Amino acid sequence: MKTGVSTASLFLRKYNEEALPLLDGFGVKNAEIFLTTYSEYDSDFARLLAERKGNIAVNSVHILNTQFEPQLFNAHPRAKKDAFDWLDKVLQCAQILGAPYYTFHGTARVKRASRLGDKDDFVKMAAGFREIVSACRSRGVSLCLENVEWSTYNRVGVFGRLKKEVPALKGVLDIKQARISEYPYEEYLKEMGENLAYVHVSDIDERGRMCLPGKGTFDFGTLIKRLGDVGFDGAILIEAYTGDYGEETELKTACDYLGELLYKYGFAD
Repeated sequence: MKTGVSTASLFLRKYNEEALPLLDGFGVKNAEIFLTTYSEYDSDFARLLAERKGNIAVNSVHILNTQFEPQLFNAHPRAKKDAFDWLDKVLQCAQILGAPYYTFHGTARVKRASRLGDKDDFVKMAAGFREIVSACRSRGVSLCLENVEWSTYNRVGVFGRLKKEVPALKGVLDIKQARISEYPYEEYLKEMGENLAYVHVSDIDERGRMCLPGKGTFDFGTLIKRLGDVGFDGAILIEAYTGDYGEETELKTACDYLGELLYKYGFAD
């Protein structure tokens, strides 16, 4: 296993072209790049990031998902085509950056009834996912569905249903979102199993506030052992909000903390 940081952790602190050199200077070896808006879904911008990433390996790209991902499932031909055009731009960025994975949310469950999933049409959903997987494959990128409380994979069971119909689909475990969804992360981990591509982590303090790994009460040692039990050997990426920590050097400390645990339990690369 390996550690890393998502540039989402520096949102509103540093632009991506500033975040990557900062993380590289900290000795961070792996990163997810959070492309935040349409002007960043551009090949020229990706080449700029590639020039500035230093020794960092880009694990994945992540976008501001609501901008076009829900429209990939739209029944209107023009809306759907435009969404796929934007998807291809992002996938070209992933290619340029050498990122093998795309972090995907999918639809937005805006209405409360949709969060219950009673009307989920998995046949229709799977057909949409197959198209998206095909688009990703054409650019050499794997589609990775993340558990997110307000989006497609908002509860345990969704990934399993889709995986039966879309064998190439991979998963992303987000510890924070599992907590928000009120499903134990262990259940998401069991469902994704060997199809888990990488993990987003954060910590939580005694008052229930998010913080960086090592600053709270979350048992990362147990998480690492459970990841090992399912044969996971990917990246554990810190994804925090900008207000969850003080100095930016704390990201390095948190990354080092996770690295020490991987070494302790015999899972370090």
